[in-house]
Amino acid sequence: MNYEDLLKKARKNLPARTETRFEIPVASVQPGKKQTVIRNFVDIAKALRREPAEIAKYMFKELAVPGSIRNNELVLQSKVPTMLINQRIQEYVRDLVICKECGKPDTALQKVDNYTFVKCEACGAKRTAKM
Repeated sequence: MNYEDLLKKARKNLPARTETRFEIPVASVQPGKKQTVIRNFVDIAKALRREPAEIAKYMFKELAVPGSIRNNELVLQSKVPTMLINQRIQEYVRDLVICKECGKPDTALQKVDNYTFVKCEACGAKRTAKM
């Protein structure tokens, strides 16, 4: 057998990729007259393996809205469309959770001096975070 035949045989024996184990959480939003409440905010933070305060800081900056964390909810002091909130969560995941090298969500944020890095626990890649 030559190399090509061995490679074909090895590819046949590989298991098929069916589904991923990571799904981007969807925000449960309760709009109000003057504020918007993300009811499952702490659950989103747990799914992303990040501190709620870090995600909240990102959301306040990206949405240009002040807010606070109250119990398990994120309260935004303005009316914000649900679609926009979910879009910002997806951007957060793309920029600060998913590894750019291997595509896995097994990352952690590391702070060194004044810099924040995204370190992949799966492949060991390290890059600066846009915060």
